[in-house]
Amino acid sequence: MDRARAEALDRSDPLASLRDEFFIDESGPIYMDGNSLGRLSRRVADALSSGMGEWRSKVVGGWHEWVELPFAVGDQVGQLIGAAPGQVMVGDSTTVNLYKLASATLSLQSGRSVIVCDENEFPTDRYVLAGLRGTELRQIRSDPIEGVDVADLDSAVDDQTALVCLSHVNYRSAARLDIAEVTSLVHSRGAVMLWDLCHSAGAVPVDLDGGEADLAVGCTYKYLNAGPGAPAFLYVRRDLQSRLRSPISGWFAQRDQFEMGQVFEPVEGVGRFAAGSPPVLGLIAVDAAVSVLLEAGLDRLWEKSQALTERLVDLVAERLEPLGVRLGSPADPSRRGAHVSLIHPEAWPICSSLIARDLVVPDFRVPDTIRLGPAAAYTRFVDVFDAVERIEHLLGGDLERSAEGRPRVS
Repeated sequence: MDRARAEALDRSDPLASLRDEFFIDESGPIYMDGNSLGRLSRRVADALSSGMGEWRSKVVGGWHEWVELPFAVGDQVGQLIGAAPGQVMVGDSTTVNLYKLASATLSLQSGRSVIVCDENEFPTDRYVLAGLRGTELRQIRSDPIEGVDVADLDSAVDDQTALVCLSHVNYRSAARLDIAEVTSLVHSRGAVMLWDLCHSAGAVPVDLDGGEADLAVGCTYKYLNAGPGAPAFLYVRRDLQSRLRSPISGWFAQRDQFEMGQVFEPVEGVGRFAAGSPPVLGLIAVDAAVSVLLEAGLDRLWEKSQALTERLVDLVAERLEPLGVRLGSPADPSRRGAHVSLIHPEAWPICSSLIARDLVVPDFRVPDTIRLGPAAAYTRFVDVFDAVERIEHLLGGDLERSAEGRPRVS
């Protein structure tokens, strides 16, 4: 693909106008970090302004409507992850939600104490799971690029396994698992499956109900574009809701909240996983951000995402591999999420130089990984082409090499 071809693809892109929904400085660097933090949309900015207006005018009276936001917005998010209404709640962080669901599961799984996860799982997930008392954390050895091998998972899950927790899309390599296949395997051993959707929600098709998933968590500030620190979501399959009890007995999950009773009795439904006051402005932002994606259509977003990443992979092979870059994501697009990772021994100097020179905003992961996340909602094909070309020029001339043969930023 040359630049003319990239421009032609942008002209024929049915989602091209979606870019206008977002605040973008066209004179700035090429933003390729949508898998870490999505851009601000005009709709979110307007919604937050309106929300502050409600706060100003209604003050405490606004709570009559605001109190339902975790569930109304949860149903909106549910449309992006294949969840029917009444199974998704938005609030707290991914970390807190993961703890709540994992802990509740252990209480349900009497006589089982093993938790299985990937050794290359996102650190927070591993930290939370390892901190659960009275359990054994069994970490599967996985390929750092191709991810978890289902055969290895098959060997690791046994009749002592209470919970399996895995990311649908690996945060580093973008290796993607089949939700239905993995969940079926876990269920065949009597264990519960908890999915982390942080790097797939809003970008990659997810069908929790169709895949018979039990539980899921995810964030809203990456591909959902709800803003830094925006509240996360949790999913509890409907038939499990009455059997699970959150380890945090919060006032907002109390059946008769304003009776101020002495004994905690959780509400029915997914609301029993609520805790403290809902983050109203954050929920307003999530609602507006998700509406942009729902109008665009996740199928069309995914189709464009695949096209962007496939062309990115081709350009890497053609222009960057001769300069010492290796593909750090699965080459098979059916095994890959919505971002692409590159491996180079001087990944950090490359990333820092690209950012310092206002060329490209990528993402670095120790020790040698550069992540490029072309978000379909606002990334153009020409952005992908130009980003690779700028990296190529940097590697080909702007990085000086010392006598020891290690590149340094000039």
